[in-house]
Amino acid sequence: MRKINEIFYSLQGEGAHTGTPAVFIRFSGCNLKCCFCDTSHESGTEMTDEAIISEVDKYPCRMVILTGGEPGLWIDDALIELLHKAGKYVAIETNGTQPLPEAIDWVTCSPKEGSTLRVKHIDEVKVVYTGQDVSPYLSIEAKEHFLQPCSCQNTEEVVAYIKAHPQWRLSLQTHKLIDIA
Repeated sequence: MRKINEIFYSLQGEGAHTGTPAVFIRFSGCNLKCCFCDTSHESGTEMTDEAIISEVDKYPCRMVILTGGEPGLWIDDALIELLHKAGKYVAIETNGTQPLPEAIDWVTCSPKEGSTLRVKHIDEVKVVYTGQDVSPYLSIEAKEHFLQPCSCQNTEEVVAYIKAHPQWRLSLQTHKLIDIA
């Protein structure tokens, strides 16, 4: 059984896959308590893998995004294998503090200050910018490095930072800007 906060269908609003239709599986709970977290993820329902797949299969897209909370607390090889057998491309949004199954197709890591990364492979680093020193995150090997305004509040500051540090790309919370789930 896995504790699921919600499963819903929308467009990916952040990072490299912005605009892509996806089924989001939001897991309950997180091992970090970030002051800027904008997601209510503590409540949830216990679901079997079969029930999760049944819900995911209701939607016409191929992409599934595992998110939370921290999905790394709940997932394993068996769930990833079932999603692949269902024909899904599996992406995850993680804080990187938990080891992950190697078969995940795309790993978005949003590292947090003071935490230790335990993931072996990262496709995309996405840092919520609150004015902190983000230069150490450039040493994380990944295809993409994104800075994201904190809840759409400091966009001008982030744009200025990226213009001065062009190794970064801008990620906006498009879903919030266009008011979709």
